[in-house]
Amino acid sequence: MGLPVEAGCDKAWTQTQNLSWHVLASFRGTVQHGLPLEIGDTNYTVKYFGPNSNWDLSLSLTHRQFETVIPTEDSVITEMTSTLRDWGAMWKRLYVKNEGDLFHRLWHVMNEILDLRRQVLVGHLTNDRMKDVKQHITARLDWGNEQLSLDLVPRREFSMVDPDEISVTELFKLVSYIPKTRCNCLNTVLLLLCIPHSPFERFFVRLNKNGVPKSPEKTERQCTLFVDLGSSDLRKDVYIVVHIMRIGRMGAGEKKNLCSIQYRRPFGCAVVSIADLLTADSKDDHLLKVYMHHFNYKHLCGLLLFPGLAVSLQLLHGDIEQLRREYMVLFTRGVSITKKLGFSDIIMPGEMRNDLYMTLEKGEFDKGGKSVARNVEITVYVLDIEAAGSGEPGGDEYHSFVLYHNNSPRWAEQIKLPIPVDRFRGSHVRFEFRHCSTKDKGEKKLFGYSFVHLMQEDGRTLPDGTHELIIHKCEENANLQDSSRYLKLPFSKANLPGNNQAVKGTKESFWITSFLCSTKLTQNGKGGSQSIRALDRHLSYTIVGLLQLSMDLLSSDRSLTSRYVTELFPLFFQVHIINLLQDSKFQHFKPVMDTYIESHFAGALSYRDLIKVLKWYVDRVIDAEHQDHIQQVLKATEYIFKYIIQSRRLFALATGGQSEEEFRCCIHELFMSIRFFLSQENKITSPVTQTQAVFLRTFPAVYGELLKIFTVREVAGFVRETLGSLPATTHAECPLEAVKLHCIAKTVESELYTNPESRCILLPVVLRLLQTHMQEQRDLVMCAHILTSMLSLIRKDDSILKAVVLLSLSLSLSLSLSLSLSLFPPPQGEFVACLLALLRQMSDKHYQQLLQAFTSKDDLRDFLLQIFTVFRILIRPEMFPKDWTVMRLVTNNVIITTVLYLSDALRKNFLNEKFDYKVWDSYFYLSVIFINQPCLQLESFSPSKRKRVLEKYGDMRVMMGCEIFSMWQNLGEHKLNFIPAMIGPFLEVTLVPQPDLRNVMIPIFHDMMDWEQRRSGNFKQVEAKLIDKLDSLMSEGKGDETYRELFNSIIPLFGPYPSLLKKIERETWRESGISLIATVTRLMERLLDYRDCMKLGEVDGKKIGCTVSLLNFYKTELNKEEMYIRYIHKLYELHLKAQNYTEASYTLLLYDELLEWSDRPLREFLNYPMQSEWQRKEYLHLTIVQNFDRGKCWENGIILCRELADQYESYYDYRNLSKMRMMEASLYDKIMDQQRLEPEFFRVGFYGKKFPFFLRNKEFVCRGHDYERLEAFQQRMLNEFPHAIAMQHVNQPDQTIYQAEAQYLQIYAVSPIPESQDVLQRDGVPDNIKSFYKVNHIWRFRYDRPFHKGTKDKENEFKSLWVERTTLTLVQSLPGISRWFEVEKRELVEVSPLENAIEVIENKNLQLRTLIAQCQSRQMQNINPLTMCLNGVIDAAVNGGLARYQEAFFVKDYVVNHPEDGEKIGRLRELMFEQAHILEYGLAVHEKFVPQDMRPLHKKLVDQFHVMKSSLGIQVSEGHSTGHKQYANHRFLLPLLFLSLLPFALLSNPHPRSFQRMCALAPCTSPTAARVVHAGTQSPTSSAQMALAWWPDAGEKHCPRLSLSIFPSSSRLLPFLLLSLPLFTPFLILFSFLSIFTSLFPFCLHPPPSPLYLTSWYGTIWE
Repeated sequence: MGLPVEAGCDKAWTQTQNLSWHVLASFRGTVQHGLPLEIGDTNYTVKYFGPNSNWDLSLSLTHRQFETVIPTEDSVITEMTSTLRDWGAMWKRLYVKNEGDLFHRLWHVMNEILDLRRQVLVGHLTNDRMKDVKQHITARLDWGNEQLSLDLVPRREFSMVDPDEISVTELFKLVSYIPKTRCNCLNTVLLLLCIPHSPFERFFVRLNKNGVPKSPEKTERQCTLFVDLGSSDLRKDVYIVVHIMRIGRMGAGEKKNLCSIQYRRPFGCAVVSIADLLTADSKDDHLLKVYMHHFNYKHLCGLLLFPGLAVSLQLLHGDIEQLRREYMVLFTRGVSITKKLGFSDIIMPGEMRNDLYMTLEKGEFDKGGKSVARNVEITVYVLDIEAAGSGEPGGDEYHSFVLYHNNSPRWAEQIKLPIPVDRFRGSHVRFEFRHCSTKDKGEKKLFGYSFVHLMQEDGRTLPDGTHELIIHKCEENANLQDSSRYLKLPFSKANLPGNNQAVKGTKESFWITSFLCSTKLTQNGKGGSQSIRALDRHLSYTIVGLLQLSMDLLSSDRSLTSRYVTELFPLFFQVHIINLLQDSKFQHFKPVMDTYIESHFAGALSYRDLIKVLKWYVDRVIDAEHQDHIQQVLKATEYIFKYIIQSRRLFALATGGQSEEEFRCCIHELFMSIRFFLSQENKITSPVTQTQAVFLRTFPAVYGELLKIFTVREVAGFVRETLGSLPATTHAECPLEAVKLHCIAKTVESELYTNPESRCILLPVVLRLLQTHMQEQRDLVMCAHILTSMLSLIRKDDSILKAVVLLSLSLSLSLSLSLSLSLFPPPQGEFVACLLALLRQMSDKHYQQLLQAFTSKDDLRDFLLQIFTVFRILIRPEMFPKDWTVMRLVTNNVIITTVLYLSDALRKNFLNEKFDYKVWDSYFYLSVIFINQPCLQLESFSPSKRKRVLEKYGDMRVMMGCEIFSMWQNLGEHKLNFIPAMIGPFLEVTLVPQPDLRNVMIPIFHDMMDWEQRRSGNFKQVEAKLIDKLDSLMSEGKGDETYRELFNSIIPLFGPYPSLLKKIERETWRESGISLIATVTRLMERLLDYRDCMKLGEVDGKKIGCTVSLLNFYKTELNKEEMYIRYIHKLYELHLKAQNYTEASYTLLLYDELLEWSDRPLREFLNYPMQSEWQRKEYLHLTIVQNFDRGKCWENGIILCRELADQYESYYDYRNLSKMRMMEASLYDKIMDQQRLEPEFFRVGFYGKKFPFFLRNKEFVCRGHDYERLEAFQQRMLNEFPHAIAMQHVNQPDQTIYQAEAQYLQIYAVSPIPESQDVLQRDGVPDNIKSFYKVNHIWRFRYDRPFHKGTKDKENEFKSLWVERTTLTLVQSLPGISRWFEVEKRELVEVSPLENAIEVIENKNLQLRTLIAQCQSRQMQNINPLTMCLNGVIDAAVNGGLARYQEAFFVKDYVVNHPEDGEKIGRLRELMFEQAHILEYGLAVHEKFVPQDMRPLHKKLVDQFHVMKSSLGIQVSEGHSTGHKQYANHRFLLPLLFLSLLPFALLSNPHPRSFQRMCALAPCTSPTAARVVHAGTQSPTSSAQMALAWWPDAGEKHCPRLSLSIFPSSSRLLPFLLLSLPLFTPFLILFSFLSIFTSLFPFCLHPPPSPLYLTSWYGTIWE
């Protein structure tokens, strides 16, 4: 929903009533003045103001007549709503990325936040509960933001802070503190455990025999809270140790009826590190492995075996009261508290403890007349005091565990004795020793005892430490109830008199260790004034525990006379007790002391004596040799002044303000003494220097006390004069320097400095001391801290103070910052905050004062260069942590504001004749870096975050871009200094996807082209720089399709700028400019495609094709050789990754062809070292040959080997020449020995506007992978283009497909047309060689599409079966630098049915010949391919294959209607007869190699072949049949004609193979004759040898045979006949003429009816 607010009426508007509503649906605010609202926004108030309203509601608009919607709900609720929206979108992406753990955790946290939000919205929570809920909400929000890598949110009291409402230094403190909160680093840490730990009391849990708690309803006996575990403890290796005791019989295997007494026996132990437990989920149980006691191993049968102990551990943070509030369920159900041994790190006032810890260490006993050692058990009695630990309740006595047969037992059992203070005196502990027998059924046998007094006669308790006690012997039935009988006896060997050697010499002893933790009792003396004079550090806990009692005692002690007041009071009270409170353990007792001074102190006259005593000590600082006592007094300066001020107030209250002047004079004299001793310059190791440092540490604490009596200006004067008296020049190593800074820091943070009136008094001395340290680069961390505190107090209305600070610090701060950023990393954050706070508070007046302070241009120039450098450092990504977006935005806002002010100074002082290139260059580079910051790219932000940034700061990139354009226009002719240097940076700015920024910056390129045209007559420099930078920037991911369109729109922009064109006298400028823009646009098209393709994971054809397109563009259109070479190597790497080794070789060959065999030195480039051109070309040759070898393209590798060999030979490098020849030979061997697969080729058409530019509406031919067929290739292409639609036809698409907003793929297989026909047609060339030329160096490809023209004959479809033949010519041959190339030329022809039949039979004959040759040469591993081919041809012919051709083309109607096809018909008849002869020969070969199990199939083929031969009669008219019979009578003459031609053939080529060839052509139809004909041949693999001619319609009885059996197979007589051939030459010639005349005479008398018969036979001969 939305509420449109209308404005602009003439009448005055008044403020309307506030309205509230709930948003039920989102509204985008598209109407005029519409308010965009989202679901979840609640309780909004809208106010309307009149035209005269002076509210400034926006950074860019003032006097607005309507106001945006402002929520009135709690800011935490608003943040929650916005954050949950952002989390929702990211939460779904987590599921897509399969980050299941974070997905589920975030889901639970979001639900928890929603529940808490519901509680807050209901409004039924108390204030305390509301505070806890908000704290919980913000903690969850911060956790989620951290897990999702979102921005830090600075807070104050759970609400987000507005950066405009606080200073930058305060903001820096807030964001710096957030990580500490996230890490949960608190001082007090509590552990929830179920087992004891060594630094703590022991926690006891009693389990039953089933391993579960004996009292499960009492949860406090199963769960404990180990308190006071500090952060220092967690940094150590802390372990949980579990001791398991078995309560039962002495022996584990004893029977029940032997003994009814139960003993505590060791059973096992377990140990685990706390760090290991805390790494896992704290709510899970951890199973601890139990290690059994070794005495129990042989008695484990039938016992309960512990597989482990289940322990639950949880880490809780906070004090005990906070935990009671946050974990009420835990404390409600019951939990025991296990305290730390001794006092905790922090002692709270009112804490009362009186615990005595006693450890039973060990004992030494004799056998007592026994043959075996005793089983000793100790029973401990402490009158009626319970002895126990935490967990199980205490008892009147304690029994130790029993070690079996051990006279030297070691127990190490610790017990706690919580003895009341009033019962401590007179109490003692008795230890009774008993032998536990396993045989007797009676009591345990008592054989001795020991005891120890808890308090000595002088009132001191038992000292801490180990005590060796005397074991007193006794009878078994001795009565020890009457303690008076043994208390007078000695109990410790240490306290025995020297003459009692008998007891000292006894071997039996018992050792215990005691430790007292008491706030009431002491181990070192008794109370009173005498005890106070003897206080030392061991009484610290006692003194602090009895603090108020001690104060009262001191005040009431009559022995403290006036003499003691001046001497003993400062010594013992101020020096000891007060200084004890400085200890961190007792810091919480300071309020007790303050309360005592404010409420209980009654010494109204003490201030006079205290001032005198303090002045007496201060006056003796310089002359005293020993400064220890003086330093102790000065440490207590704070509380001495507290007593002085309180005493004076009491006196003034009692007397009505008398002696005021006297008091002021005493204070002034005291400060004069202080200033005098502080002004002394001494050596570094001087005691006076150390005393000065002691006083300065405590001096700032006095300010607050002085303000209770003196005015602010008076106190400020005291402080200024005191700090001003410090020596100005000291050594850097002097410890006083650091103390001075600490004193200044505390002064700046004090209440005195917060007051503006006193701040003006203190500021000069603070600045003087601070500036000295900053200039000398000393203690920069503390300097930064002081500056932070000072600048946090500056407000906009504090104009006087700001002027002083700016004039005093601006220059030195910039200097210190620029140095400290590079030299001292730790303080840089606070220095940055200080500088930003300083600049943020500056106004126009302050900038004018700052710039006017520079007396020379050089100083101003240095300052501008320095401040620009500092700004460039501030906007580095590493300057702030990644999630400090708030701090980065504030920084950028301050920088752009400052730059706007400084740009005026730049224009006024460094332009025209005062132009300074360095300053302007620094300015432009700062502006470019500013715009390209990641934190300002609003397009990458979430909608809510982008909205917040725009509302508060606007788009700072556009502001800076406008400033760049303005400054550029002011340069005038100085623009030439930045051409072409600034082309790259400005181009980078225009690549930012911000339309307004691009519209501002792109016209600058017009200006650059214009000025470069003026200077050089062209803008080649602009073009070169633009293209080079565009490639690198777009490769980095910058730029988009919108930018390409916008850049291309520069062309029509020439029209709106006629003034620009008037400056150009030649018209070529416009043409060349348009050409440049068109070239850049086409380059951007390819670069965008290249970048999009490179984002894909695997290497595919799209990446390679895109790279090829870009590579060719750089070569053909731009002629950028370096970029061309770079992309050659990028393409080479892609091919290697895809294992396209042949294509990789062709790619690298492009670079190789650019090099010459010369010694020209080449620079280091890419991965190539500095070397000569010859060396690099040699390396490229070897690499290319290696890749050709891997791609099985050995013929190409041989060419390069020959070229390299020639180079080696020319340099007489025979070693490498030998290697190269061997490599060449190995390639020849691989050609002949290894099998190569012939790939298939596919034509691919890419149609539609959704394809990249290099593919759009183009067709390519692709070389498939090995074993890849059409279906697999089509699936691969669809995987590369998942949104493409596969076209199911092969017809050319229409314009609708071309212009569609989609992707269409048209794929079909094509056949290569080899160029090297001479190799393929040459006889005797192995098929391994022919196969290479069939599929390599292919430019043209063919695709046949059959169709029927006219009426289709249903009985014989061959009559109308035409073929549409498409021939595709590529731009480059395959294979090449890519697996696919674009089709350059397309030719379309139609093949008639007769021509199609001829091609079909020709191809089949060629296939048969190849298979027969392979079978004969044993290249086939099996005969199956030949069998299948023979079966296919013969079976098809029997079923009407060849007969269909006869019916279609040999009939009279076809011959009459197509007289032009006479020659083609004859050719078809020849091929049919040739196929029959090939089949006959193939069957003969097949019979030779066919296996036995395939003999039936072979017989079937032979039978079908005879049927086929009989079906090959020519079906013509009756006239033709008569002519056939007439002509058949003359056939006996044809062999004579053959013999007549034989002499001429032999004379023309007198070679045995020629003679054999002629013999092979002898007409014969008999297979037997065929075998005789070929008897003399060695490898009948040529087509001529297999062309066994025979007459079509003549049977075997009509065909005369020409048997050449006179030539034996060995041909031994053949050479002799050939050598004697010249002797018979005349006779052969005469015989030939007679034979020709005789053979042709019958044809003259009876010519044949058709020339087909002679054509068939003579054609065979001439083949």
